[in-house]
Amino acid sequence: MAMIMQMTPFIPNLRKGQTQNLNFPNKHSSIRSCCSVGSSDLVVSQRLVQQFNPKIPVEEAVTPPSSWYTHPSFFHLELDRVFYKGWQAVGSTEQIKNPGDFFTGRLGDVEFVVCRDDSGNVHAFYNVCRHHASILASGSGQKSCFVCPYHGWTYGLNGTLLKATRISGMRDFNVNEFGLIPIKVATWGPFVLLNLKKENLSEKEVDSHNVAKEWLGSCSELLSTNGVDSSLSYLCRREYTIECNWKVFCDNYLDGGYHVPYAHKGLASGLNLDSYSITLFEKVSIQSCEGSSSEKSKENYDRLGRKAIYAFVYPNFMINRYGPWMDTNLVLPLGPNKCQVVFDYYLEPSLQDDTGFIEKSLQDSEKVQIEDILLCEGVQKGLQSPAYSVGRYAPKVEQAMHHFHCLLHENLTT
Repeated sequence: MAMIMQMTPFIPNLRKGQTQNLNFPNKHSSIRSCCSVGSSDLVVSQRLVQQFNPKIPVEEAVTPPSSWYTHPSFFHLELDRVFYKGWQAVGSTEQIKNPGDFFTGRLGDVEFVVCRDDSGNVHAFYNVCRHHASILASGSGQKSCFVCPYHGWTYGLNGTLLKATRISGMRDFNVNEFGLIPIKVATWGPFVLLNLKKENLSEKEVDSHNVAKEWLGSCSELLSTNGVDSSLSYLCRREYTIECNWKVFCDNYLDGGYHVPYAHKGLASGLNLDSYSITLFEKVSIQSCEGSSSEKSKENYDRLGRKAIYAFVYPNFMINRYGPWMDTNLVLPLGPNKCQVVFDYYLEPSLQDDTGFIEKSLQDSEKVQIEDILLCEGVQKGLQSPAYSVGRYAPKVEQAMHHFHCLLHENLTT
């Protein structure tokens, strides 16, 4: 039997002469939490968090359980507690080099746009039109303003609402309250950073020194003096969608070169793996390795240089500095079993016209990435097997991985 329901419109009971305030609250006070974790899901995910004990030394510790890499509730908790707090690398300053340049991206549920206005100031906004929530901009490029593709509302590069179409008859509308909602943005070296939880920081608090202190801690100067700076020329970007949890890719990066001689024989021939060292900082771990000097590896040695430095910036950014090259890996969570890894390549300016060297180096890099993708997707399948629950750390090489898991536990419990 069909059920007939009568729908009665809701009309607020206003006293005579009273007007209804339809304006959006000032200062964006109604911005809701980026990720809502239901109470039942929160109980489940917190129980999963407690299955890892960061106080146990790496020699005795077991790894986080497989549920950390597969459970949907745990994934949503990570978005809320890890990715929506603190500074997150999202792109390169090369993408906003000139006035009018912009790029867009997505972090969890948050669509964002970063741009440089006509005065040279860098801005970031939630990439959502204030009229009916349409995505405002897509891709990257150059614009003089942002025009919503849905109803034509137009915003300046400073976020101001410049034009609202067909609003005659609309009451209690204040154009100044309907600009784009800003996101705190900063730059460090060649990197663009966003902070989704700090809309109200003063300008003083986002200078490069303070950002470096919060994002990189005490190793910022070490990275700068080892060639992680803005002197390199931006070359290109490559993106990979991988069928694995974002942490699987991070774990693979943080195993202290453990997998390199088995999975990356070409890369291994250019490195002296016996020289591998690991240094832990507050939110950063740095792995370093000397280049091989054998005649057999001369071609790779020219590319890798005398020393390779691999810096992991918690929670999901990697900076690789070797020879004349620097590349970065940004790991974006797309779901419990899927992530995107964005590679940006930088090169010393003296070699930017050496097309043969560049092409061969990018081919070598691509080979390593394909090898890593196969490893990571294989691990994700294994994590979903009922035969696996937890593993162990190799204490001599996997300290950085353990450090990563301890930092993650700290975020998830605070």
